[in-house]
Amino acid sequence: MTAPTAELYRWRAPVYDLELLPFEPLRRACIEALALQPGDSVLDLGCGTGLSLPLLQRRVGPGGRIVAVEQCPQMLARARARVARAGWRNVELVQAPVAEAAWAGRSDAALFLFTHDILQDRAALARVGRGLKPGARVAATGLHWAPPWAWPVNLFVLGAALHSVASLRGLDRPWAALQACCEGAALQLRHPLPGGFFVASGRWR
Repeated sequence: MTAPTAELYRWRAPVYDLELLPFEPLRRACIEALALQPGDSVLDLGCGTGLSLPLLQRRVGPGGRIVAVEQCPQMLARARARVARAGWRNVELVQAPVAEAAWAGRSDAALFLFTHDILQDRAALARVGRGLKPGARVAATGLHWAPPWAWPVNLFVLGAALHSVASLRGLDRPWAALQACCEGAALQLRHPLPGGFFVASGRWR
């Protein structure tokens, strides 16, 4: 996340949970694709206000571990409050750009939920790779350009992207850099209707 994007999310923090409510099916599909088991450790990259934490917690259980990384302090403050309210003791919150974040250990899985800028950042993906076990499961979801004839969908994608990402670069195939990091450069890709979104899952090489 660049500085201008971090500033944008600072102002979005109070309403972010409501903004993301229509996209809960994508969150659930993405987390389901991770096939988490009790005791697993998972990275939540660009965790925002911590909306994914309850679902992740339900799957890894108290014996598991969640490392949630977020650059924007206003967003992470809400995630921290969510953790405190729930009394979770197995969640580590890290305030930093993913490329610069520090955490200990290696995880079984990584979640990229509406994190276009992180997926386009090779340094961020390299840092994630150093924090994953070989063969770790990865899953991502976010915006992408629909076919040119689906111009109403692309108008939505454009508006949403201008509201949330630092650059439109890579919106044709936002999963490409992640795919290059996966075993056999392979990702399972789905494009839920009405288009403009993707769900990708695979295993880190």
